[in-house]
Amino acid sequence: MKKKNLKIGVLALQGAFIEHCQILKQIGVDVREIRLPGQLQQLDGLIMPGGESTTILKLMHGYGLYAPLKQLISKGFPVWGTCAGMICLAAKIKNSQQSSLQPLESMDIIVKRNAFGRQVDSFEIDLDIPVLGKRPYHAVFIRAPLIEKVGSEVEVLSKLNDGVIVAARQGNLLVSSFHPELTADTRFHQYFENIVASQRGEY
Repeated sequence: MKKKNLKIGVLALQGAFIEHCQILKQIGVDVREIRLPGQLQQLDGLIMPGGESTTILKLMHGYGLYAPLKQLISKGFPVWGTCAGMICLAAKIKNSQQSSLQPLESMDIIVKRNAFGRQVDSFEIDLDIPVLGKRPYHAVFIRAPLIEKVGSEVEVLSKLNDGVIVAARQGNLLVSSFHPELTADTRFHQYFENIVASQRGEY
């Protein structure tokens, strides 16, 4: 599994992309801020950050990123969506009030937006995420979505105590309801780095 010179992009249209870039640099990844379709061709993987999912999707269409990214994903291109990024990757958004909010429909999950309430209802909690090791992972939830249903090929990575799914993987697609870029724990980014390294050059 070759990790040298991995190029991982962070979608830099809106939201918490700077924090993701900082952690990727910390773990030794060649980071690219992505705003235009041509920049996707230079990458081994992509992170779609938290932010406002409606705005991100509209900007993806506006900058011509939606169609080429969807095509890349269909060929196995690794993508990690955090919070709003998870919504963008979903097959269906259950409580969307806007017909124009069309997700990429790339991962077989149904998500519920703002599932835990408004900004004031944000919270932090220690999660068990076995793929990251035995040590609990401190997760930050901000106006977070949840995964309401997963398909048969989706691996659930973590749940809250009440059984709500907050992290999952389907092949080279990874999603989390929470914001790993807002903690000092780099394990989730390293986990995605391993996914990217194992798939490098195959799509």
